Amino acid sequence: MQDYRTIQGTATAEIEEKRSRFIANVSFADTEEKAVEFLNSIRAQHRTARHNVYAYILREGGRMRYSDDGEPAKTAGLPVLESIQHAGLTDCIVVVTRYFGGILLGTGGLVRAYTESAASGLRAAKIVTVRSCVKLTVEVDYSLYERALLLLQGAGAQVDEPVFADKVTLTATLPAGQEVGLPTAFQELSRGAVTPTISQPFYTPF
Repeated sequence: MQDYRTIQGTATAEIEEKRSRFIANVSFADTEEKAVEFLNSIRAQHRTARHNVYAYILREGGRMRYSDDGEPAKTAGLPVLESIQHAGLTDCIVVVTRYFGGILLGTGGLVRAYTESAASGLRAAKIVTVRSCVKLTVEVDYSLYERALLLLQGAGAQVDEPVFADKVTLTATLPAGQEVGLPTAFQELSRGAVTPTISQPFYTPF
């Protein structure tokens, strides 16, 4: 499975176009159930709004859905979907709530407003890359601590807070494949006394 980009958590942004309010709510969602749950929560929050337009893209099965929710066909849901695609994101839902301001925007105006609203919501979100990673744990003497830390940092690892006890325990996350030379490096550093433990690959924001 390849690396992919998604968002972390949720985000909100709002624009106004000819007195209509467009509120974009964005959320991570890696299943249809999570996407629908988020959509329903926004609908409940904005019960009096004229429209709650949405679009989502799921990595699993390449599933994509959108709804114009009463707006003219392809003027609302499709622009929101295309905003997610343009940002290169997946496992993501965007719901754009419109409070009608009394002035008709026309089809072109609606497309622009929904596009800009969705894009604003995505810009407000924290975008992360999800990569195949491994977790490495190693226990070293205090005399080797700084050199062990440099080995991990040199391999591009994200190192957790060390645990200081009789020895120093280092735990680090790094992209799968970048750990290959580390067992040998730690053996050489410790003259054969230390061998790190390396987990099976897993996917996580990195």
